[in-house]
Amino acid sequence: MSLRDQLARLLFPAIRWDSELGFEPARPGIERALELGVGGFIFFGGSAPAVAELITELRARSRHPVLIGADLERGAGQQFTGLTPLPPLAAIGALDDLEITRRAGELTAREAVGLGIDWVYAPVADLDIEPDNPIVGTRSFGSDPDRVADQVVAWIEGCRAGGALASVKHFPGHGRTTNDSHITLPIVEASAAELEQDLIPFRAAIRAGVESVMTAHISFPALDPSGAPATLSPRIITGLLRSELGFDGLVVTDALIMSGVRGAGPGSSPEVAAIAAGCDILLYPQDPEGVLAALDTALEESLPESRVAEALARLDHYLSGRVTHDGGGLLSTPSPESPTSWAEGVGVRTIGFGRGSELPAWWSDLERITLVTIDDDLGGPYPPPARTTLSQRLREGGLEVAELGIGEPIGSNPSNLVIAIYADIRGWKGRPGLSEGARTELANLLEAEPEALLLLFGHPRLIGELPDAGGAVITGWGGEHLMQGAMANWLLRAD
Repeated sequence: MSLRDQLARLLFPAIRWDSELGFEPARPGIERALELGVGGFIFFGGSAPAVAELITELRARSRHPVLIGADLERGAGQQFTGLTPLPPLAAIGALDDLEITRRAGELTAREAVGLGIDWVYAPVADLDIEPDNPIVGTRSFGSDPDRVADQVVAWIEGCRAGGALASVKHFPGHGRTTNDSHITLPIVEASAAELEQDLIPFRAAIRAGVESVMTAHISFPALDPSGAPATLSPRIITGLLRSELGFDGLVVTDALIMSGVRGAGPGSSPEVAAIAAGCDILLYPQDPEGVLAALDTALEESLPESRVAEALARLDHYLSGRVTHDGGGLLSTPSPESPTSWAEGVGVRTIGFGRGSELPAWWSDLERITLVTIDDDLGGPYPPPARTTLSQRLREGGLEVAELGIGEPIGSNPSNLVIAIYADIRGWKGRPGLSEGARTELANLLEAEPEALLLLFGHPRLIGELPDAGGAVITGWGGEHLMQGAMANWLLRAD
């Protein structure tokens, strides 16, 4: 088969689950992708049985073996219902227990492989060193390069033990940005010497034999004076990653629907520029047919055949080592306890006091609370998790929970007020902290009840944005169902 006939194998389109219609809305795109002969897919969402069934179908119908990937930074349950979610990497990193990190990677991989997913787009190797970073934060293991490197290696080792390919990201580091690359092209003005710190976890991952690296849609003038984002930069991909760091595995782009890469490269096709720069796989292309046509034209005019052959050879290398999936038997890490129990136990361990050292006096012999939710994660193309698990678990623990909406009067004598504040890191959100509206809502509530208990579902440093008034602050790192449940369990066990 000629190179031109295999160009579509460099494309990995997305398949998204619809909460009401399942995978049916994705069917036309799936049919076109199979007809083109793409090399694989990235999955977003779905019930575990439905995902396994569709992956089995894709493998049976594809004209060649395919790789299937998914973003699973917070466990397989981050995307797929019925599987195990895990705490944010920042919470796991704060525990400073490499065995927990290793098992997190293994559990994620085992459950992914049980669905038929080969390729996990994790772990994050970016450093959490810029408080104004709107897209890294709790996705990072932490700020210390050496400790992050150890965590990254442990996660990769676990993922390998679980049978999946890992993909360390976002090279050469997303930690210094103050913009979200989903929305715009961030420019990092740090010097090459400063950026050496960012590379420490990536160097460690490469020494550990990580199978793939995901690129960042970020400009680093110190590394490439042209200003091209790393994804489209031969100096950064071929020069730094390949030649200097010695990485010879798969290089995959971050999602190509993101504004950080659209229109940022030379010519009209960032996808062609990415392959020319040294990337092997084009993840989440907007228009697979158009991208394939652009690659075909470039192969005839400017894109070296050797570059395409190299990318295909790497893909074939990793395909040849994959097991045959039946997409049916969901696996779990061998353990005396279930994966869910283990994950929930880890989640509870990550909960703690961010301000204060004891619960309000009224918490003793508590029977009833008033719960108000301030959700600062609304907006953007994808909704945040439902904020129902916290109250449900508290009720299951024997508490009477009266829930009030923002603006509803809490009365002159509020009953044991608890305020849950959701302020997670989310794509397209565009900011890391609390909005002015959320701060105003919180200030109004604390004016009415200064002794309220605050539950912060976000990075602990956001405590600095909270009013000085109020009682203790309990930190929960993120607003997903696992962390809501962990917060409830922690509170119910607290004396």
